[in-house]
Amino acid sequence: MPPQTPLSRLLTSNSVRGLFPAVQQECIPQAVLGMDVLCQAKSGHGKTAVFVLATLQQLEPVDGEVSVIVLCHTRELAYQIKNEYGRFSKYMPDVRTSVFYGGTSVAKDAELLKDKARCPHIIVATPGRLNALGREKMLDASNVKHFVLDECDKMLEQLG
Repeated sequence: MPPQTPLSRLLTSNSVRGLFPAVQQECIPQAVLGMDVLCQAKSGHGKTAVFVLATLQQLEPVDGEVSVIVLCHTRELAYQIKNEYGRFSKYMPDVRTSVFYGGTSVAKDAELLKDKARCPHIIVATPGRLNALGREKMLDASNVKHFVLDECDKMLEQLG
């Protein structure tokens, strides 16, 4: 029997049994292969799990390097996504995820990003804060391998 990866170990555990709706069955295999995926389904049909599982499967955490950026339109959604990363990375203790959003100290975010031992491998952020971190050169995105736009229609609505 081949050795289990942390993700395969999680997927066979009781905490995720029965969690795979059609959208996940269709999109996860493509996403894990590194293909671009546009996933559309009603609320509650498991779209978040598609990109969380796919990015975790492909993640090779390196201290001081951000590998995944997830952009979403509200801090509440950002925390929901961070919690999903926490749930699905249960057996991946080296993976660090952080949430960045406006209304909090940019200096604290910058401090976290500079510290190699604490720098997140996965960032979940709102557009304004991500823009600020990039504009001020506080975020090194040169090692980002996955960029996810969650609920991009809502972000576009906020522009208009």
